[in-house]
Amino acid sequence: MSSDIEQAIRQICDEKGLSYEAVIETIEAALGAAYRKDYGNKMQNLEAEFDPSTGGVRLFDVKTVVDDVDPEELEKMQTRQAEEAAAREAENAAENFRPRRKFEEDELDGDDQVEGENEITFNPKTEIMYSDARVLKLDVKIDDIIRTELPLPGEFGRMAAMTAKQVITQKLREAEREIVFGEFKEQEGEVLIGTVQRREGRVVLVDLGRTTGILLPEDQVRSEQYNSGDRIKVLVREVSLGTRGPQILLSRSSEELVRILFDLEIPEISEGTVEIKTIAREAGARSKVAVHSTDNSIDPIGACIGQRGIRIQTIINELGGEKIDIIEWSDDPRAFITNALAPAKVTEVEINTEESSAIALVNGDQLSLAIGRGGQNVRLAAKLTGWKLSVRDEGGDNKEEEELVTDEPEVVKEEIEDHNEDIKEDEE
Repeated sequence: MSSDIEQAIRQICDEKGLSYEAVIETIEAALGAAYRKDYGNKMQNLEAEFDPSTGGVRLFDVKTVVDDVDPEELEKMQTRQAEEAAAREAENAAENFRPRRKFEEDELDGDDQVEGENEITFNPKTEIMYSDARVLKLDVKIDDIIRTELPLPGEFGRMAAMTAKQVITQKLREAEREIVFGEFKEQEGEVLIGTVQRREGRVVLVDLGRTTGILLPEDQVRSEQYNSGDRIKVLVREVSLGTRGPQILLSRSSEELVRILFDLEIPEISEGTVEIKTIAREAGARSKVAVHSTDNSIDPIGACIGQRGIRIQTIINELGGEKIDIIEWSDDPRAFITNALAPAKVTEVEINTEESSAIALVNGDQLSLAIGRGGQNVRLAAKLTGWKLSVRDEGGDNKEEEELVTDEPEVVKEEIEDHNEDIKEDEE
């Protein structure tokens, strides 16, 4: 039967999702720190062995056997280290923005050794000379590891126990952060279901189960309200590991969110018989999705819409009512631009391949429909096709029916905006 300590360790593993070995290593590190606090010295390289079944503890001073160092060279090295320590203290005192601290010998490790041309280095904390090692073990060799067991004089004091507690808490938290980071790093670029936790200023925090994701203002949709307790689908945009743990940036405005929702809801896309070529989106308002079928017997637009529009309506609901236009992709730029400007009917497209620009000619009654409210339709069409588009009245004799160039969509005449407001909803 397992001991109470072992049961407690396994309970921590289950709650935190940590491995049993990682928790044991954490406890051993904490015991080493506690021993150093009460009974150890700065020149000991402590390692602890903990038996969870009995609660027994063994502590060792671990050192690597190195060649003997000449006493004079050793004295010079120690003097040099003392001078560097003093210089380091003086530097810290001179710089106000850096906190002053006392250099301690127990901070010396392999990286702190003085290195120079033909210089001998020796770290008494982690190394032992060959002649001294032979006193402990006759058949010792260079680079061997000497483990000297240390006595346990008695129980640890209050300060040592506090030190052990802090080490365990810190290392368990670090191990949990690494596991959470690795788990969500694998889900980067995927869609997850989260629960809106709270709002801090303009930032929305979303509960993802084991951790909390961040929905920044630029990743939010203006028309959506994020109330506490709402369940929403979010795209895991970026996962990084900071000083305070994993930082998970989410998005509701990304075009990739639309792509993944299509892949989840439309079997033909997930199977690969229908492909999404490009997506243009103005989050919360409208998206245009260009699709293409690799099977001539499948209608790509009909597959995306579904019977009675049930498939596309599910995606629209997930996006908070955002309108979605399904466009048939074509490798012919004229045909693709014509399709992209739907629901307007384009009579002719003039292509300028050198400038990657095109002029779409429409009838006067289709001009406002082609441009869209605030230039939205032609702007999305330009983004979808990759061409700089201008829309013109085929007749060209109406003063208010001037062209709209998509590289400056904000320059829209008031007459056109007023005309857009009178657009027929059934034509859309």
